Amino acid sequence: MANHLPTEKKLAVLTQLIEGSSVRTTERITGVHRDTICRLLARVGDGCASLLNERMVDLPCKRLELDELWSFVKVKEKRVRPTHEATQVGDQWVYLALCTDTKLVPTYLVGKRSADNTNFFVADLATRLRGRAQISTDGLRQYVLAIDQAFGAEVDYAMIVTSRAA
Repeated sequence: MANHLPTEKKLAVLTQLIEGSSVRTTERITGVHRDTICRLLARVGDGCASLLNERMVDLPCKRLELDELWSFVKVKEKRVRPTHEATQVGDQWVYLALCTDTKLVPTYLVGKRSADNTNFFVADLATRLRGRAQISTDGLRQYVLAIDQAFGAEVDYAMIVTSRAA
């Protein structure tokens, strides 16, 4: 017979994770083993992805900002060893699309900062929108081709590059 985590424990675990606690901190606070926490997190993530794919379509977003957030998995990039799975550890980027009017995030992607991931992210965004949109990005050059391929002439695109005074 499989062990089942009570709903109250699941909610306690998820609350800790949402508040920004690490898996190990959540383990100490809730008394739930980290492997169980990771399995629960994976199940909830799969459910969120399904909900995103089901509901985040035909969106009337008119103005979007695209950006990336840096993070790392297990080790920072300079510590990645040949024994590591290079695509799964080290520097990772969270690509985000944000509707500036509603603050809705129609899509996101976690992965390496590569042309392939940028193309996939922008193409996914294009499938979720209804009508013409205005898109702004930072200076990441990979967006230029990705947006052209995904939207063609059906987009107003601008790259916003800020410079800091010395």
